[in-house]
Amino acid sequence: MSKYISELMSPQLMGVIYAFVGFIIALYVLSVVYVFIDARRRGASAYVAWGIIALIPFVGLIAYLVLRPHSYAADREEQELDMALRERQLAQYGTCPQCGAPIEKDFVVCPVCDTQVRNVCPSCHRPLDAHWKVCPYCRTRIQ
Repeated sequence: MSKYISELMSPQLMGVIYAFVGFIIALYVLSVVYVFIDARRRGASAYVAWGIIALIPFVGLIAYLVLRPHSYAADREEQELDMALRERQLAQYGTCPQCGAPIEKDFVVCPVCDTQVRNVCPSCHRPLDAHWKVCPYCRTRIQ
């Protein structure tokens, strides 16, 4: 039996087996590095622990792929900033040029510092934008 195995194990076949084993080891090392780097990019608080778990062949990588955060930390921060910006745009019309307090679109004066922030129509007393020449509510000409 050993005679047949020794005949089968030619130097070329041994080279192929060594190359295959080397490929599997390189794939394993790259998977551990991938888990460590990806966990850090996704903002996982225990990215070192994920790297250690990934040392378990195949099971660690599969566990990480199933349990990892769904998005990258930078994407989550950008989404949070975008939501905060949209909330701010919806909540206020502008800011007071004097004190920076939030001003609603129908305010004539700033409620904090009493600075006039909009013109008022002399007829209907509604707030007007600075560039309007005519009041859109009562058609009064503005000087």
